[in-house]
Amino acid sequence: MNLDFEKGNGLVPVIIQDDRTQQVLMLGYMNEEALELTQKDGRVHFFSRTKNIIWLKGETSENYLYVKSIKHDCDSDALLIQAKPAGNVCHTGTFSCFEEKNSKGFIYELEETISERIDQKVEKSYTYDLYQRGINKMAQKVGEEAVELVIEAKDDNGNLFKDEAADLLYHFLILLKAKSFSLMDIEEVLMERNRK
Repeated sequence: MNLDFEKGNGLVPVIIQDDRTQQVLMLGYMNEEALELTQKDGRVHFFSRTKNIIWLKGETSENYLYVKSIKHDCDSDALLIQAKPAGNVCHTGTFSCFEEKNSKGFIYELEETISERIDQKVEKSYTYDLYQRGINKMAQKVGEEAVELVIEAKDDNGNLFKDEAADLLYHFLILLKAKSFSLMDIEEVLMERNRK
């Protein structure tokens, strides 16, 4: 990665983004050494402009930022790091330095939770129990939830409609996992269709 550290007097700004929800979590700065440590360790390191030292994000709170990808901008003088946060990111105790955790993109967190429960064979988990019952039962459950959503769509109770929509989406994510697909795979199909 050939970055222009000279433009920022040895530093580049770094935007940290949740890799699942795409929510912007914080802004920090790196020098070359902090970037090298980040790439080597897999956790985000910054350069503190006030203390003039390199620091590991989460070194006191253990709310580390685990790197998923690192990209530079078109001028090679800024970085975008997508990371999985281990907890609240902001030093004030909030999830993000810009705003509290929002629901946009939460579906990717849910997809990951579903995947973990299945992969780790979590006992007493509804998700794993349904998965264990086989593809026919999972597909049947998606069908049942779709019918219930259609029924609620004909009524005027918005809360019941949203509940059924959430149930359908949840069971759809379990079925996707069982078929070895992800929500991103489906998004790619939709994106391709959108180009036509």
